Amino acid sequence: MTKILIVDDEEDVREFAANFFRRKKIQVITAGSGEEAIKLVNTEKPQIILLDIKMKGMDGIETLKRIKGIDKNIKAIMVTGKNPEEEDAFKRCQQIGAENYVHKPLELDELEEVVMNLIVKIEN
Repeated sequence: MTKILIVDDEEDVREFAANFFRRKKIQVITAGSGEEAIKLVNTEKPQIILLDIKMKGMDGIETLKRIKGIDKNIKAIMVTGKNPEEEDAFKRCQQIGAENYVHKPLELDELEEVVMNLIVKIEN
């Protein structure tokens, strides 16, 4: 069964996404910081990470670098409040190994499509 780690420093965003996937019977763990996410990657071994780019402390780009250093096979979906083409952040994330991105505020249709497509890839 696929396990998703949702990393966002905003608790309401984290819980909104977590509850959505739990209703779909997907195993979810959450982290409120990059540092916490790295610990959970080591202990919980998620296959997918939904990772906010802009966080207090360690940002999503640095978190992604460190996570890919632990397990290069983890699939990362970046969460951005800005248009990634404008700020180059998603290009940097792609170079590190991010698969895709979703926008904030999170729209369930977009979130479901991006994550479910990745789950299908992983499980096949």
